[in-house]
Amino acid sequence: MNTALTSLLDLLDLERIEQDIFRGISRSAVVPRVFGGQVAAQALVAAGRTVPEDRAAHSLHAYFLRPGDPGAPIVYQVDRIRDGRSFTTRRVVAVQHGQPIFHLSASFQEHEEGLEHQEPMPPAPDPESLPTAEELLPAHADKFPDPKVIDRLLEARAAVDLRYAEDPPFLVAGQGPREPRSQVWFRTRGKLADDPLLHVCLATYVSDMTLLDSVLLAHGRGGWAVGDVVGASLDHAMWFHRPFRADEWLLYDQQSPSASGGRGLGTARIYTQDGRLVVSVIQEGVVRVPV
Repeated sequence: MNTALTSLLDLLDLERIEQDIFRGISRSAVVPRVFGGQVAAQALVAAGRTVPEDRAAHSLHAYFLRPGDPGAPIVYQVDRIRDGRSFTTRRVVAVQHGQPIFHLSASFQEHEEGLEHQEPMPPAPDPESLPTAEELLPAHADKFPDPKVIDRLLEARAAVDLRYAEDPPFLVAGQGPREPRSQVWFRTRGKLADDPLLHVCLATYVSDMTLLDSVLLAHGRGGWAVGDVVGASLDHAMWFHRPFRADEWLLYDQQSPSASGGRGLGTARIYTQDGRLVVSVIQEGVVRVPV
């Protein structure tokens, strides 16, 4: 396990300051605010720590209310909405400087047998055949107006090996619209403990990294990293269908069905390397073109 992954796991190991109140810290991000995936993952950790271990997270629905301050701790207040015979529901509010910055509702379920089907995994290249972030980003330094952005992007990916199946938006900016679809493979850069909640929270963390890329591809835009678009997550929903490990390759297959009104919608499915559909994701975000 590398130092960056250890640091990320420490980030998700919240401090309990009361029975249902937790405190988390932040790490630097590509933009000068708290990374949305971090807040979502920490909120899910807080919710999960108030739920019996035999109940796994099966869905979350969240709203990003205000930009987070990376220099201040975040307090997570958990409300025990319901403890039923099969399902447990929690609501979490993340607070900074006396104001809510994020709201999450999560549901957990006791294991149950039932009907089974899934959409097949789409074609994708072998992840081992694709360039790492360390190989891809420095080779295209000319695409970034601020060279420090590359360092921040590499730092953000130091704990997670994230590989694009095709050229990311910043490499095809200005080349015209493309199909609004993007694929990345990801896994943590080291083995993890067997705690199912940890793997779900790490997938939640990564899910906010690239989901709106497909919106940018549809319009030939390079994105926030190159400065031709201003973006921020608005809301985020995930459904966890089957168990998985975040330290094994996962395919994040993303597309955008719509963009309008200064917003873009991204939908996605996450598959294991052997083709099991394990997570579905939907996110809407602000996508504005600077005047």
